[in-house]
Amino acid sequence: MDLIPVPQDAAVDQEGRRYAFGPQPVLAAGPGAEGVARWLRRELGAATGWELPAAGPGARGDVRLAVDPGRAEADGPESYRLTVAADGVELTGASAAGLFWGAQTLRQLLGPAAYRRAAPLAGPRGRPGWSLPYVTVADAPRFGWRGMLLDVARHFTPKDGVLRYIDLLVAHKLNVLHLHLTDDQGWRIEIARYPRLTEVGAWRPRSRWGHRASPLWNETPHGGFYTRDDVREIVAYAAERHVRVVPEIDIPGHAQAAIAAYPELGNRDVVDTAALGVWDDWGVNENVLAPTEDVLRFYEGVFEEVLELFPVEVSPFVHVGGDECPKVQWRASAAAQQRIGELGVDGEDGLQAWFIRHFDGWLAARGRRLVGWDEILEGGLADGAVVSSWRGYGGGIAAAEAGHDVVMCPEQRVYLDHRQADGPDEPMPIGYVRSLEDVYRFEPVAPELSAEAAAHVLGAQANVWTEVMENQSRVDYQVFPRLAAFAEAVWSRLPEPESRDYEGFEARMTAHYARLDALGVDYRPPAGPLPWQRRPGVPGRPLEGAPPIV
Repeated sequence: MDLIPVPQDAAVDQEGRRYAFGPQPVLAAGPGAEGVARWLRRELGAATGWELPAAGPGARGDVRLAVDPGRAEADGPESYRLTVAADGVELTGASAAGLFWGAQTLRQLLGPAAYRRAAPLAGPRGRPGWSLPYVTVADAPRFGWRGMLLDVARHFTPKDGVLRYIDLLVAHKLNVLHLHLTDDQGWRIEIARYPRLTEVGAWRPRSRWGHRASPLWNETPHGGFYTRDDVREIVAYAAERHVRVVPEIDIPGHAQAAIAAYPELGNRDVVDTAALGVWDDWGVNENVLAPTEDVLRFYEGVFEEVLELFPVEVSPFVHVGGDECPKVQWRASAAAQQRIGELGVDGEDGLQAWFIRHFDGWLAARGRRLVGWDEILEGGLADGAVVSSWRGYGGGIAAAEAGHDVVMCPEQRVYLDHRQADGPDEPMPIGYVRSLEDVYRFEPVAPELSAEAAAHVLGAQANVWTEVMENQSRVDYQVFPRLAAFAEAVWSRLPEPESRDYEGFEARMTAHYARLDALGVDYRPPAGPLPWQRRPGVPGRPLEGAPPIV
C-alpha cells in the first residue's frame, strides 16, 4: 500500500482480494460520525458520482462509520481502525477526529482519482467501477500537534487559498494551521474598532523582488485582508475538518504595518512615526511598539476581537510572536528609558519580556494559552505558555526541561522557504538545502531531552515564510512534496533518523505525486523545477554546507 503517512499497523490480504462497490453504495453512520459522513458524501461523492444514501433501519451499509470513545485510553484520542472485507468497509475512530483521519486513509486507498472534483462522464459501458483491497489498518498519530505555519503577511493568501491549504493539510493528517496574520509588511485581519489596521496596514506600494539584498523591485501594489466573516468561515471550515487554527498577532516587534495605521503605537520621541508606511522590504525592522499602557490597551482590544473570531474550541492557543525585536529605538527613547525605571525591569530586554508577560496573563485569564517564538523564554513565562522553538533545538530543550510545552520548528530543519536542492535552477534560493530526504529524517524530540522533558514536546510544525513566494504556485513549489515527508515524521512512529527507510518512502511517493496532481498542487518535481517554476535572474541567499545543529 502506498499510504502517506505510513500507518502504525497495516495488513493486506495476501490473496489480492478486493471489495467492489456497486454504482450507489450505502453509508451507515453511527452517533458522532455525522460530520465524517457529510465529508465523505461531499468529497468522495464528487469524485465518484456516489450519493452515499443513508442505510435504512437494520440495513448494513457498504461503508459503516462508528465512534468508539472506549478506544481512546488504549490507542489514543485520534486513533482509528479501518477494515475492508467481503461485507464492505468498517471504519471506527476513538473520536470524530480519529474517524476523520481514517477517512483520509480510505480516500488514499481508493486511488488518485478519489481526489478529483468530478466523476468521469459515463461512456458506453457506464462509469468506471471502484474497489478497495481487503485490508486492516490500525493507526494513531505520534504527536497531537502536527502543523504548518502559513505566512499571509509578507504575501497575502486569499481566503479560498487558505481553505485549499486546510484541505491539503488534512489530506496529510496534519491538524494545526498557524496563520501569521501581522507583520511589518501587512496586517491581514479586520479589527472593527481599529479600521485603519486594514484600511492602511493591509496595503503596501511595492515589494522587494527576491531576497532583501536583491536590487530588484516588484512595483505592483500588494495587499489584502480577511474580513470578520472571512475569518469565521476559515475557522468553521477548519473545525469541520478537525484542524485547530492558531492566530498570530506579532508584538512588540514586526509591527510597522500597525504603526503606519496608528502612529501613536510607535516610539514618537525617536521617529516620525506619522511618516511611516507599510514596509516594502524584507528582514528585521527597527520600528517596534512603544512600551506604554496605551499600547497595551490597544492590543488588548485587538486580542478581544481575535478571541471572539477564533473560539476556544478551535483556537485554544494564541500566538503573540515575541521574536526579532530590535532595541535601538528603546535605547534612544527617553520615554522608554523612563518606563524601564518605572517598571524596574532589566533594561530593554526586560521591556520585551514585560510585553509578553502581560499578554501571557491576559490570555490565561480568558482561558487561552499563549504561544511565542523561543525568545519569549528570556523573560520568564507562566506555566501554561508554549514555546515555538525556531532558532534550533536549543530553545525547545531549555523550555521543555523547565516544564514548558514546546512545538519544535527549527529553521535549519523544517523552514520550507529554504531551498530544496543545490543548483542554478532553484527559484530564489534561500538558506540551506533542505531536501525531501532531509525533511523525512527530521526528528522533533532532541535525543538529549530527559523522558520527563520529552513529554512536553507537543509536536512540530513546518513553517512557510513567504517573502520569496509571491503567489499560490510559488507556495506550492516550496511546500510540496516536502510537507508529505514532514507529515510522516510527525504522524508515524518512525525509527531514529538515520535508520528510516527513505527509499521506501520515495517509492510510496510515486502514488502520492498522482494524488497531488489530482489536487492541482504545483509541487517541485523530483527531477527539478519545470521551466515556469524557475525565476532566472532573481537573487536569493543560499547558504552552503550542512545546517548547524543548535
